[in-house]
Amino acid sequence: MSVHVTRRSAIAVVTIDNPPVNAINMAVRTRLLALVDELDADDHVRAVVLTGAGKLFVGGADITEFGRPVEMPALPAVIERIENAAKPWIAAVRGAALGGGLEVALGCRLRVATTDATFALPEVNLGIIPGSGGTQRLPRLIGVETAIRVAAENLALDGARAADLGLVDRLVPEPLVDNAVAFALEALGRPLPAPVSRRPLAAPEPALWEEAAQRVRRAARGASAPPRALDALRFGVENGFDAGLARERSIFLELRASEEAAALRHLFFAERAAPRPHDLRGIPALPLASAGVIGGGTMGVGIAAALRNAGIPVVLVERDEQSLEHGLTALKAIFDAARKKANLSDEEAEARMRGVTGAVGYEALASCELVIEAVFEDLAVKREVFATLGRVCRPEAVLATNTSYIDPRQIAEGLPHPDRFIGLHFFSPAQVMRLLEIVPIPETRPEVLATCFELARRLGKVPVRSGICDGFIGNRILRRYRAEAEAMLRDGVTPAAIDAAMRGFGYAMGPFEMQDMAGLDISFLHREAARARGEAIPETPGDLLVRAGRKGQKSGAGWYDYAPGNRTPLPSPEAARLIAPLVGAPRELGADAIVSRLIDAMAAEGQAILDEGIAGSPADIDLVEVHGYGFPRKHGGPMFLSRRPPS
Repeated sequence: MSVHVTRRSAIAVVTIDNPPVNAINMAVRTRLLALVDELDADDHVRAVVLTGAGKLFVGGADITEFGRPVEMPALPAVIERIENAAKPWIAAVRGAALGGGLEVALGCRLRVATTDATFALPEVNLGIIPGSGGTQRLPRLIGVETAIRVAAENLALDGARAADLGLVDRLVPEPLVDNAVAFALEALGRPLPAPVSRRPLAAPEPALWEEAAQRVRRAARGASAPPRALDALRFGVENGFDAGLARERSIFLELRASEEAAALRHLFFAERAAPRPHDLRGIPALPLASAGVIGGGTMGVGIAAALRNAGIPVVLVERDEQSLEHGLTALKAIFDAARKKANLSDEEAEARMRGVTGAVGYEALASCELVIEAVFEDLAVKREVFATLGRVCRPEAVLATNTSYIDPRQIAEGLPHPDRFIGLHFFSPAQVMRLLEIVPIPETRPEVLATCFELARRLGKVPVRSGICDGFIGNRILRRYRAEAEAMLRDGVTPAAIDAAMRGFGYAMGPFEMQDMAGLDISFLHREAARARGEAIPETPGDLLVRAGRKGQKSGAGWYDYAPGNRTPLPSPEAARLIAPLVGAPRELGADAIVSRLIDAMAAEGQAILDEGIAGSPADIDLVEVHGYGFPRKHGGPMFLSRRPPS
C-alpha cells in the first residue's frame, strides 16, 4: 500500500510510502482523499499526523503523469479536503518537502519538521508552476516577498529558516513521529489556527511587484514558467484566494501541455538516469580517497578545484616551481572568488587549499588512487606523461586523460595495465561546467568505468559515456554546427544575422560570437595541422581572418571588432572585406530558417553518432549539448527537437 495508517492513542499517523521519493501519484491521491473521510468519521481519532516513509516527506508529484491527461482526483481537491477536515491534519516533515509535497504540507493545519527538512517549489525547473495552491497558500503563511523567491526563483528553505518564517510551527528532533504525535496532542488543548487559505494577507507596495518582475525575468533567461508563477501569486494577493487558485491552476495546465515543459521533463529524466547506466549497476566503484592532477593551467586548476569542492584531497603536479606556483595561485583565486560571492566561508576556502599538495615531479602521485592528466593537446607530450605514470603509480590506480580530440587509445599505447586507463573530458571552467564526457578504451575494465561515473556523481557532474571518434560527441557536433554556420556565411548570410537568430532561440551567443570569445586561432591551428599531415582541408573564411591577425576578442578583432576593454561585438567592415573572396552575394534569411538549418545539422550529426554507436541514446547527446555547449535548456536538445512531431 502506498499510504498506510497506524494509531497512536487518539492520533492517526498517515504515512506516504511510495519509493523512491514518496511521489504523489493517482493512487496516493485517491487513498489520501478516502482517508480524510474515513478518519473524520472515526470517533476515536482526534487529529492526524501526515508524514513520509524513509528519509523524506514527499519529493513532489509523479512527473511521469505529466505527459498524460490529468487523472482524478486532482491534487488541489485532495489538499482542499485535508485543509477542511473535521480532524486537523499536522504535517511531520523530515528531508525534502518539494513541489506537491510542500503544497500538501501547506494544506495541513499545522506543521512540524526536523532541522534537516527542506521546503521548495521547484516546478519552474520543469517549465510549469505550482498547480495545487503553492502560489496562494505560501504568501499567506510566510509573506509575499519570500514567497516570490520560493515560487518563482528557486529559493529553498531549511528547517530553521522555515520555522523563523512561520512555515513550520515547531522544530522537533527525532524520532519525528513520536514528537509530532506529542505536538498534536498538545495542540488539541488550545485553539487551532485558521486554515492557511483563510488567513489575511496585506497587499505589498506596487514597487515590490515591479522589482520582483524585473528580477524574475532577468534570472529566467527566456524561460516561461518563472514570470507566470509570479503572475499567479500576484493575482491571488490582489484578487483573493479563490480567484488566485483558479488562475494558478489555469496557468499550470497551460504550461503542463507546452513544448517547453515536455523538453524540460525530457532533460529531467535524462539527468536522473545519467549517473546510473544500466550495464554498470551492481559493479562496484574502486576506492577514491585521493587524486592527482597533472598540469596547473586553466583546465588542470579547474579540475583540481572541482575535486576539492567534492572533498577529495588533491596533489597538483607541474614541471617546475614557477609553473607550480602559478597553478596554486590560480587555484586559490578560484576559492577566493567563491568566498567573495559568499558561496564559501573563509574557513571553507582555507580548507579547500589545505587539501591541495603542490609538487614538482610525478613521484608525489605514487599513492593517489586517481590521476588525471591535463597537459597540452599534444599526443607526444601526453604519451610521455603516461609512460612516466606507468612506472610511478600503483598498478590499481585509475589513470585518466583529459583530452578534447586525441584518440585515447593512442595516448595509452605501451601503458602497463591499460585496463585502468580512461578518457575524462572536462569542460572549461571545470569547476563550473557540469558535463563530463567519459571515454573508455576497449581495455578499460568495468570497475574503472563505474569509478568514473561515481566520481562524476561526487563532483556534481552530468556524466555521458562516449565512444571514440574525432571530437567525441560534443566537439564533433560543434564542428558540424560551425560548418553549417559557415556554409550560410558562404551563401551570403551575415555573421550578425546568424548570431542574432541563435540568441533569439536562446543561446547566450551565436556561433561567430562564440568563436571570437574562444579564439579563432584554436580551430585554425587544428586545420593547419591537418593540412600538414596531407589532408585536403579547404581554405575557410576563418583562415583569412586569422592570417590577417584577427584571432577574436583576445586580439581585439575577429568576426567582429571590439573596442578596447569592451567585449561587445561590433559589425566589422574590415572582416567583411577580408572574407569577401569566399562569401556569396548578400542574402537575407529569416531567423526561423537560420535556426532550423543549424539545429537540423546538429541533429543529423547526432544521428550519425548514434548510428556509429558513439553515443548510447539520443538523450545522451542532448545532455552533452545542454550541459557542455549552451544549448537552450527550454528546447530540450537537438535530438529531442528532431523527434518531436510538428505542432
